[in-house]
Amino acid sequence: MNWEYSCGAVVYTRRDGELRFVIVQEMGGAYSYPKGHMEGEETEIETARREVFEETGLRPTFIDGFRETDEYDLGEKPGTRKRVTYFLAEFGDEELVPREGEIKKIMLLPYDEALRCFPHAGHRRIIEAAYAFLKKAGKT
Repeated sequence: MNWEYSCGAVVYTRRDGELRFVIVQEMGGAYSYPKGHMEGEETEIETARREVFEETGLRPTFIDGFRETDEYDLGEKPGTRKRVTYFLAEFGDEELVPREGEIKKIMLLPYDEALRCFPHAGHRRIIEAAYAFLKKAGKT
């Protein structure tokens, strides 16, 4: 079995008193969180920071204590499994800027709408865990 490793973040902000989550639409049409492949000797958090900036133009504050992983088979690469490590990050009033050629669009959605973007259980589990973490921390 071959493995690919990526890292990213569930990125959120507060607008009009409500949490809003950054959801990116990839060029192929799938919805996800900002993420990408690890490069060189990067740590997971370094990869997540770089990828969030590259895909969204944001430099959010990463929240200590949240780390979730998702694993799945890559249909386009038989015999390859992907592991994605996600962190949680908050931003303020910065402008979202989609990375041309990689990201089709960026959406800033309330939790319920963001949850509905994901047909795959893994993506839903990640945002559910992030929301539960924020709720427990009193940030909802």
